[in-house]
Amino acid sequence: MKIKFSKMHGAGNDFVVIDTVRQSLTLTPAQIRRLANRQRGVGCDQVLLVGPPGSPDADFSYRIFNADGSEAGQCGNGARCFARFIREQKLSWKRSLTVETPGGLMALEIEEDGRIRANLGCPVFTPAAIPLTSDVESLEYRLDLDTGAQLVGALSLGNPHAVLIVDDVAQAPVTSLGPVLAAHPQFPEQANVGFMQVVNRDEIKLRVLERGAGETLACGTGACAAVIHGIRKGLLNNAVTVHLPGGKLSVTWQGDDSPVWLGGPTASVFEGSIRLQNR
Repeated sequence: MKIKFSKMHGAGNDFVVIDTVRQSLTLTPAQIRRLANRQRGVGCDQVLLVGPPGSPDADFSYRIFNADGSEAGQCGNGARCFARFIREQKLSWKRSLTVETPGGLMALEIEEDGRIRANLGCPVFTPAAIPLTSDVESLEYRLDLDTGAQLVGALSLGNPHAVLIVDDVAQAPVTSLGPVLAAHPQFPEQANVGFMQVVNRDEIKLRVLERGAGETLACGTGACAAVIHGIRKGLLNNAVTVHLPGGKLSVTWQGDDSPVWLGGPTASVFEGSIRLQNR
């Protein structure tokens, strides 16, 4: 089976984007792992499928698969690349798009300068909906580890996030502590883990370990989760620049029941085709 694709990235968070509007296909987890493999495939953090809508209220549908073949509920940088793909592939000329995701409808806006903003909806803090095992909702949760207890903020933006505040993000134990927290028993579906350093009330530095992908150069929903947690703790203003290893993103959240908006650059890297085994 030969598949056409585009390689794209948002602040270094990279994707293989596939049009399933004009080519009909279904990918197996093994095929997704092959596509995402940086030595034997194309290489990416996630594979994105652009499909026809299943709802009359949507322009397109959007599915996200992690590098390990598992399906994700949301991806903020992927959503922004999704909008750029639709424009570049001439699938639509709309500047405002409504996209159907596994978690519901999502709004995307293409600005005059080409930058793309994604409305990722309202954050969810109810433990059972994150999901997180806890009897009560709290600003932070104590997770017991073999090395001691760790306090984390927890919320969902279509996928679960844990947020830690650190003094120096460059020295944060992302690759050692991150996987332990991501797979902690209190996160029954695992979690993305963000390590946040507050620079000032308008800026943070952030590194994120994404479930199913490992540490990535940028994570859009992770950036939003970190800013939301910082705002709730009274550490940040409502509009924040997030510095990630791959670049800068902007996050705006007015609190309470307001949606969170994610902005930043996107780029197309190349187009190509790859032949995959039919399994």
